[in-house]
Amino acid sequence: MVEGWIADRMAGIDSSGIRKVFDLAAKMSNPVNLSIGQPDFDVPESVREAAIEAIQSRKNGYALTQGMPQLREKLQARVDKIGHEDRSVFVTSGTSGALQLSLMALVNPGDEVIFFDPYFVMYPALVRLAGGVPVIIDTYPDFKIPIEKVEAAITPKTKAILFNSPANPTGVVNSKEEIKALAELAQKHNLALISDEIYSTFCYEDNFASPADYYPQTIVIDGFSKSYGMTGWRVGWMHGPKALMEAMIRLQQYSFVCAPHPFQLAAVTALDIDQSKEVDNYRKKRDMILDGLKDHYEIPHPGGAFYIFPKLPWGPGEKFIKTAIDNNLLIIPGSIFSNKDTNFRISYAASDETIQKGIDILVKLAKEGK
Repeated sequence: MVEGWIADRMAGIDSSGIRKVFDLAAKMSNPVNLSIGQPDFDVPESVREAAIEAIQSRKNGYALTQGMPQLREKLQARVDKIGHEDRSVFVTSGTSGALQLSLMALVNPGDEVIFFDPYFVMYPALVRLAGGVPVIIDTYPDFKIPIEKVEAAITPKTKAILFNSPANPTGVVNSKEEIKALAELAQKHNLALISDEIYSTFCYEDNFASPADYYPQTIVIDGFSKSYGMTGWRVGWMHGPKALMEAMIRLQQYSFVCAPHPFQLAAVTALDIDQSKEVDNYRKKRDMILDGLKDHYEIPHPGGAFYIFPKLPWGPGEKFIKTAIDNNLLIIPGSIFSNKDTNFRISYAASDETIQKGIDILVKLAKEGK
């Protein structure tokens, strides 16, 4: 009987494929887990202490919807360096909350939103929940931005472009030239450009480049989850044109209300911490897994984040992933992030010991398929 209560909009919203893998992991005995996109380092000690201090000081009530002033002032100081006069910040309930607020505030029913395949697993669902129509641009095999394809996909119904670099699931960092061309295209057609920059700290070869460097109206989404290991604390932030930020703040009043108060205060401390050692450590992990797999797998170069997206050595993908699981290895099928089933995602946010075990199993699987 209750099935009839479920809204029609839920018909296209399945459980996240990543969550299904996590459920499977809970049933396995000590798996070699290269599936989860969560840093294996802990929240810095001083940040944990700041959170404890805030809780003990009874800073446990609602925060201001737009974020606590101490945190917003520090974030605004960073944003002011971009040099846009009409750009403000606010604090969100994680970057996932920021993505949802952006699309809900921008997209009318039937509006088209362009994003790139492979994509973060939430993108199609969030666009549909906002009443929008996903327009997905294929970037295989090198995952560069195909500007000509993007321009050809723009119609009178196009409202926004959603972009992510460094990218989940590929780890690819798009060049400044690609990003500049995308920003200029969005500006030319007066489109909203939403830049998901949650992995901006993890760039291993080149300095991070944002579309906001080239297009003043870019909406930027960032957060503390990946850079500081604060995934469970749900503190994200956005910056963009003031009028848009004010609209999203109003929307947050009627959805998430605010990011957790004590963790916002702890995030003020986080902004003063140099995480370059963690980034260097993850660069080494990236190099370790590339060196271990390069003779057996075709891997588009991952310049950032903490993922690689190898091409399947044999298939179909479902059979390869099942064989990996049978060998006690958890990886994510590429079809979760894509309309194609040609690749799989590895997260190297794990101990070196776990990474080496994963390499050994993957080399074995590649050889077995020959």
